[in-house]
Amino acid sequence: MNIKPLVAIVGRPNVGKSTFFNKIAGHRVAIVEDIPGVTRDRIYADVEWMGREFTLIDTGGIDPRSDDALLSQMRHQAEIAIDTADVICFFCDAREGMTPDDEEVATLLRRTRKPVLLAVNKLDHAGLNDVLYEFYGLGLGDPIGISAANMLGLGDLLEEIVKKLPPKAEEEEDETDALHEIQLALVGRPNVGKSSLTNKLLGQDRVMVSNIPGTTRDAIDTHFESSTGGRYNIIDTAGIRRKRAIEEESLERYSVLRAIAAIRRCDVALLLIDAEDGVTEQDTKIAGIIADEGKAVIVVVNKWDIPEKDTGTLEKYRKEVLEDLKFMDYAPVLFISALTGQRVHTVLDAVDQAYAQTSKRVPTGLLNDVLGDAQIALQPPMSGGRRLKIYYGTQISVCPPTFALFVNDENLMHFAYQRYLENQLRKAFGFEGTPIHFALRQRTKENA
Repeated sequence: MNIKPLVAIVGRPNVGKSTFFNKIAGHRVAIVEDIPGVTRDRIYADVEWMGREFTLIDTGGIDPRSDDALLSQMRHQAEIAIDTADVICFFCDAREGMTPDDEEVATLLRRTRKPVLLAVNKLDHAGLNDVLYEFYGLGLGDPIGISAANMLGLGDLLEEIVKKLPPKAEEEEDETDALHEIQLALVGRPNVGKSSLTNKLLGQDRVMVSNIPGTTRDAIDTHFESSTGGRYNIIDTAGIRRKRAIEEESLERYSVLRAIAAIRRCDVALLLIDAEDGVTEQDTKIAGIIADEGKAVIVVVNKWDIPEKDTGTLEKYRKEVLEDLKFMDYAPVLFISALTGQRVHTVLDAVDQAYAQTSKRVPTGLLNDVLGDAQIALQPPMSGGRRLKIYYGTQISVCPPTFALFVNDENLMHFAYQRYLENQLRKAFGFEGTPIHFALRQRTKENA
């Protein structure tokens, strides 16, 4: 399983974190203003440098306008970044010089075993170079002077990041070698019952359970074997908080960072929804991360013992959930109560099925039969007098199932027709609970 390392950019507001992120990501995906605290949502991008791939996380800074204890909040954020990221890139501002706030975070970073790089930003003119030396006082090694806005020194910083990345994991030699241990990520907002579900699945109180949101700070791995012989590792993660105030928004970005790490490690994600709240905006964001990562998913509606129900309530609720998660309409929806144990026994069966679907391989002959029938039933789109032609298809990978389609012109493939082909494959082969990816390959008919 190829898991990209996580590199977290941390630091006070307005030190240039988002500017650096945008330059490296290659396009403006984070809002950049000269106002502290403008980064509001989780933003991450996959980056490649010197042949190494990693994921860069742009985080919000600590808001100095907070009425809460600033140093306490800084400590919490720094600890979460330490726990989650493979490399931490600590940004400071050359124009402002070294501040007491920088020193407080640096004290925590010095104690961690995680690689830390100190980037001193806004070295926009020669007169500021002397300021760089005062940052040696943070005890984080050699400061790396950069100007994100003017793209000065960015290559040096990226080179140092690559040096600090963990070694590449060796690819598995044989996928069918031993019985696979299915990696489960339990993700969702705080207080939706992730830890309670973990305990029910394990049949013991392995994870502390509390009705206080945010009890679970770190991802907790629990390996176990079911009564039917299935092997699983449950990754129980801290909840992703709703936005209530600036203070919580900054903490939430680190919660999302944790969720990204857990989702990337998993084979199947269990997205827990609170039956009382329904699908919230934050649930949709988590679902979006799961979809972006191409993971198999099961939507688990928890606390189903609480709502008043009558005939048809369950199916009505199921339709509402899938309507709110239109981009994930392939996901099975389970209704459980982790508190009472109602229908919890169905979860692992659904996990096994979802993993089987995302691992499924389709014989090339059968695949091309289905593609041929699909084109007869609905002609491919035409543009500028040319019609899309699909010469051949083959499956190139699993988890998620990915199909290469050899076509006459990639630009002729409309999203609507690609969605139609996806539906035809699902109708023929199932694939419930897993996304399907297509990779278009352009070739002429003569070479097909």
